[in-house]
Amino acid sequence: MKSLLIACVVIFMSCANAPSQKSSAVQENAELLVSESQGGTDKPGFKIINDEKEFRNIIQGSFGIADLGKESYIKYPQFPKNKKVVLYNLGTFRSGSHKIEEIKGVSVKNQILYVEVPAGEPSGGMEIQVISSPWFIFTVPADYKFTSVELKYSK
Repeated sequence: MKSLLIACVVIFMSCANAPSQKSSAVQENAELLVSESQGGTDKPGFKIINDEKEFRNIIQGSFGIADLGKESYIKYPQFPKNKKVVLYNLGTFRSGSHKIEEIKGVSVKNQILYVEVPAGEPSGGMEIQVISSPWFIFTVPADYKFTSVELKYSK
């Protein structure tokens, strides 16, 4: 019995010390391309972006304004090949920052794409009420089939 207990502890410890493969799998499954705190729609929803022209039209204003008379180069993200590109509008918020900075994971279940993002930290104290309509663009594998998108907030 004692040797069985020791064997279980050894197996458990070897599993606990093994490096996590989740982050590399997420990199293959989803990639955050653009995230903005303004410019989205009033209601949450998503749209699949089908081509580079549509992609450029959406992100055009999100990388600042070029100075007139000066030559400037704005590096836009590349339109991904062999992946679905998804625009997600978070809706309207009255205060706080709701900009998505990271995608922790994605999965599809019952034709719903679940996107796991970090939960926002409450800022505390008095805040100036600013209405924002955040949005973000991300990629998922081309073979993902879904009819709706839901965000899952995690710590």
